[in-house]
Amino acid sequence: MNYKTKYLSFIFFSLFALSHFSVYAQTKRQLQLEERRRELQQEIRQITNLLFAGKKEEKSVVSVVEDLNYKISVRKNLMRITNQQANLLTREINSNQSEISKRRDRLKVLKDDYGNMIVKSYKNRANQNKLMFLLSSSNFQQAYRRLQYIKQYADYQKEQAIIIKEETEKLKQLNQDLLVQKKEKQKLVAENKAAKSILDKELKTQETLINSIQKNLSKFTAQIKLKQKESEKLDREIQKLIREAIAASNRKAGKSTKRATFSLTPEQKILAANFTSNKGKLPWPVASGVVKMRYGTNPSPIDPTIKIQSNGVRIATNKGEQVRAVFEGTVQGIMTPKNGNNAIMIRHGNYITVYKNLSKFYVNKGDKVSTKQVIGEVITNKSSGDSILSFGIYKDSSIQNPSHWIYRL
Repeated sequence: MNYKTKYLSFIFFSLFALSHFSVYAQTKRQLQLEERRRELQQEIRQITNLLFAGKKEEKSVVSVVEDLNYKISVRKNLMRITNQQANLLTREINSNQSEISKRRDRLKVLKDDYGNMIVKSYKNRANQNKLMFLLSSSNFQQAYRRLQYIKQYADYQKEQAIIIKEETEKLKQLNQDLLVQKKEKQKLVAENKAAKSILDKELKTQETLINSIQKNLSKFTAQIKLKQKESEKLDREIQKLIREAIAASNRKAGKSTKRATFSLTPEQKILAANFTSNKGKLPWPVASGVVKMRYGTNPSPIDPTIKIQSNGVRIATNKGEQVRAVFEGTVQGIMTPKNGNNAIMIRHGNYITVYKNLSKFYVNKGDKVSTKQVIGEVITNKSSGDSILSFGIYKDSSIQNPSHWIYRL
């Protein structure tokens, strides 16, 4: 009997440990997916508020297509995450159903075993039987062992009763969890169905806009190329200023001006090291916004053959949104080109952050700034109503991907 108890206890513990680990892993993944789903829902709300709510009729069809493409991509991602959650819940539901079946079988074995013990105890219930069992011992040691056996048997009965009660409670909890999981899955499926309906409408609108663009594609293509040309011109000017700053730092340090990296003072080295240690943790350059265009080469939404090069990220934000320094440093320069694409450059040791499309400046060249200090305001396009901040990061003269530096960009 003791061997059987130990064996059953080992089996229960092993199954519990394995199921607990599996549930923990699934729960952790489910929490991660839920967090991501909420982030995407928030992003869609921000896209709607920042890019579609109350915009002027003069907004170009190209800009509308860009915004709609962005919104569609986020909504597709949301549906993908929601579908992953539903699939994970399906696996959890199947796992719970299997666990419930196993626990029911184990509970039946326990109850049958317990019932047999109760019957046996009832047949030998008289205290006289126990006393005679002890008195019939041939010596004291045998009597002691028989007394221990009677005690162990009574303890075993109690243990079995406790195990049955615990197993019954676990079974009850598993059934409750199963009902909750089924409701959660139904909710996710309903959300995805509603999202699919909205997506179909957006895709239809997108198709209509693309068809209208195709009628005069050369005109819109020329507009995109002109914007890209202006952006590249400003980027070249920024890189030129950075090279000049590098040369000036090397000249001051008595080193060759042909070097491609900054010569840093001890204080600047510490600042650069602090900047590096905050990689992936730097704050957003605006308090509220969504990334409309990411770093790197992006295909044009109206003509995939046209590639749009972005040396940073373009963040759609609120009208008059304040722009913040992402780290402490010194204002390296302020640019005010004729096209109005004003920019501020802030140096952090051998790193430089660039903030473009500003309407106002609150700092001057040479000013010391602190992390999250307001340095200006984003300009709002008068015709479209869009407020877009272009943000970039350089290490010496090498362009960096801001998504690797800014927290959850």
